[in-house]
Amino acid sequence: MNIGAYFSRGWAIFKEFAWGYILFTLVLGIIAGALSQLPSPLGMKAIGEGSGGGNLIFNILSPALGAGFYFVSFQIARSRPKNFSDFFNGFKKFLPLFLTSLVSTILIAIGLVVLIIPGIYLAVSYMFAQLLVIDKNMNFWSAMETSRKLISKRWFSFLGLGILMSLLVLSGFLLIGIGALVTIPLSTCVLAAAYEDIVGLNSVAEDL
Repeated sequence: MNIGAYFSRGWAIFKEFAWGYILFTLVLGIIAGALSQLPSPLGMKAIGEGSGGGNLIFNILSPALGAGFYFVSFQIARSRPKNFSDFFNGFKKFLPLFLTSLVSTILIAIGLVVLIIPGIYLAVSYMFAQLLVIDKNMNFWSAMETSRKLISKRWFSFLGLGILMSLLVLSGFLLIGIGALVTIPLSTCVLAAAYEDIVGLNSVAEDL
């Protein structure tokens, strides 16, 4: 693994469509903010009225929405045309993306509760899971297992990559939050670059 090269390649991918990445990140923030104002389906102020229902909806939609970064990054990496509408292509694979997110989150949570270390292991091991759903058209379990087996071979290197990506995103929030409009999508471009190098992209996107 050449982590420095992944950051360099990620930056090159981001620059190809910088305004699109920034605008889409802003759109995600607006969606999250708007949904947070929805009342809880139980109408219980004690658990935070005005956030329960919206948070649930956003948690359901977020895997498909977040996948938009990777759809566009893969198009750029393939040197194929990209449009702003491509950021919403995750909804074309809504179910496998949602199940990948849901099942991996449950397994990671169980691992953290039981012994902490298994949860950390799985959190890193599933880094490529959604990307495999997008690029290789895998079902959720095949994507999770393929990602786990692949990343386990270089687990500590991926841990380092994950930490650096998290620090990148954090640095954006420290800049009055505005920097996150760049660092959030840039971090996804970095992961896409790592995937491109280690797994390899299909020549064309599937099922689009």
